[in-house]
Amino acid sequence: MTAVTDQDPTDHADQPDDDAHKAGSAAARGASDGERATRTDSTETWDDGLIARRVNETAEGDRFPMTDHRSAVPPAVTPLVYEGSLRSRLEALRELVGLSRTRLDSRTLSEAGRVLDEAAARRRLSGQHTVVAIAGATGSGKSQLFNALAGVTISETGVRRPTTAAPIACSWSDGAAGLIERLGIPPRLRRRPLPTGDGESPLRGLVLIDLPDHDSAAVQHRRHVDRILALVDAVIWVVDPEKYADAVLHERYLRPMAAHAEVMFVVLNQVDRLPGEAAEQVLDDLRRLLDEDGIALGEYGEPGTTVLALSALTGDGVGELREVLGQFVSERGAPNRRISADVDIAAARLWPVYATQRRTGLSEQAREEFSDRLADAVGATAAGEAAERAWLRNANRACGTPWLRLWRWYQDRGEPTTGRLPSRTQADEEATARQRVEQAVRTVADRASAGLPTPWAQAVREAAARGSQGLPEALDELTARAGLPAGRPPRPGWWPVAVLTQASMTILQFLGGLWLLGQIIGVMPPNLGVPVLLMVIGIVGGPLIEWSCRLAARGPARRYGLEAERRLREAAAGCGRARVLDPVAAELLRYREVREQYGRVVGAGR
Repeated sequence: MTAVTDQDPTDHADQPDDDAHKAGSAAARGASDGERATRTDSTETWDDGLIARRVNETAEGDRFPMTDHRSAVPPAVTPLVYEGSLRSRLEALRELVGLSRTRLDSRTLSEAGRVLDEAAARRRLSGQHTVVAIAGATGSGKSQLFNALAGVTISETGVRRPTTAAPIACSWSDGAAGLIERLGIPPRLRRRPLPTGDGESPLRGLVLIDLPDHDSAAVQHRRHVDRILALVDAVIWVVDPEKYADAVLHERYLRPMAAHAEVMFVVLNQVDRLPGEAAEQVLDDLRRLLDEDGIALGEYGEPGTTVLALSALTGDGVGELREVLGQFVSERGAPNRRISADVDIAAARLWPVYATQRRTGLSEQAREEFSDRLADAVGATAAGEAAERAWLRNANRACGTPWLRLWRWYQDRGEPTTGRLPSRTQADEEATARQRVEQAVRTVADRASAGLPTPWAQAVREAAARGSQGLPEALDELTARAGLPAGRPPRPGWWPVAVLTQASMTILQFLGGLWLLGQIIGVMPPNLGVPVLLMVIGIVGGPLIEWSCRLAARGPARRYGLEAERRLREAAAGCGRARVLDPVAAELLRYREVREQYGRVVGAGR
């Protein structure tokens, strides 16, 4: 049960006001006297100081049994064992905190860490005892109720306020020393109840703590209350007809502790002061206020807070509380329910940093679009088109007529080497490419972080930003390595035949020309038909073969260009995946892991 107050772990129960300090000194002197008496006569009772002497005086000389049993051999303590579902939730919460330490600040995880620490500390202590605190406002009569349950005046009562200056512990059985030490209650403020004399007490296993007033003017008293309320297994809230609707009680304690309804009792004390049906009316109004606080009431057999009316002064209703408390303690389930409620509260506080109402992650479409943006940045499409043109140009040079090849060679002397991609050296092109890369990273980071809680969305964006550093330069280097290979593009198997045929056409032209020349100079007999035919075949056949090769080269050129584009796209996508997508995916995977653990923490308790 967590109270929203300042806590000071350095405050101890041995720092009350002057009267309490004198009472403590007297108790210590009484303890020392009791030890000496015990050594001389084991049957003599122990006077534990001022409070015990007051008890003796009111008993008209009759001795009460010893109020603090001391045994030479400490009893064996059976540690607390958490039930399976709670143990699973605690393990999931521990995994959750471990996975989140580098993503969430310590303040966000502080409550979960405190719950884990307290659960571990409580597990090491006795599982046979239930620690119940009695809390209330000034004048509510909680110390009177404490004494009535113990059957002996242990806690001082009176008109002076505040009466209870330091927490007092009363244990109904041995083996609770570790639990009381965990609360920081010194030995001089530990008591034992009056033995019933009829066998084992129905409250065996109960450790009852009388707390200072939660509305005390003394700051250290309120700190004692808040510190111990965070450690006990259950709490009995004592209210009176005048202060049961006090806003401080409901807003500071009851409302924040609504999740602990199953380990809370709310007792309306001093009903003897209410005439007629006024007690029932006040009790009904108290139930209404508790319902408004979100506290489930244990009515009609349902689990929740038990609400009772009694008078600690007259004893009316105290027996019913003792019976309900005895059954509550005998079940030994309060520590499990208390820790389970603490886990519920810690999980509720962590809801904003783990829960999301929409599907999260990177879709295949987002990944493909990121790769396409990087491909555009490196000019993969332009590179493929350049490769296709280079293949066609090489085909034309290989299969074209000598005269056309000579003319094209003259035109291409100033152009880059065939098969090489032109380097993007212009400042505007480089700036444009960088902007495209940055835009691609921002887009994929926004899509990956969409719907995530703020801390995890920030972690995803930071991972993407770290990966984008140096990405444009890496893509430039990648373009140079993964671009077209140096030299000429590869040639298909039919090229030698086309080149040989084109050469034959050129030879026919030369033969026809030489033949005509020979006839002109009179070396050969006149016959214009054959040489003219040879020249026509060579002149017409050369362009026809070149045109046929160009048609045949379109398919291989297209495939070559697409292959070059694919290779560059894959290289750019691989670079972007390694630098951006993989770190982002790692953050998303971590979030899915913690979300799964958070689901175990929450779901196992629902």
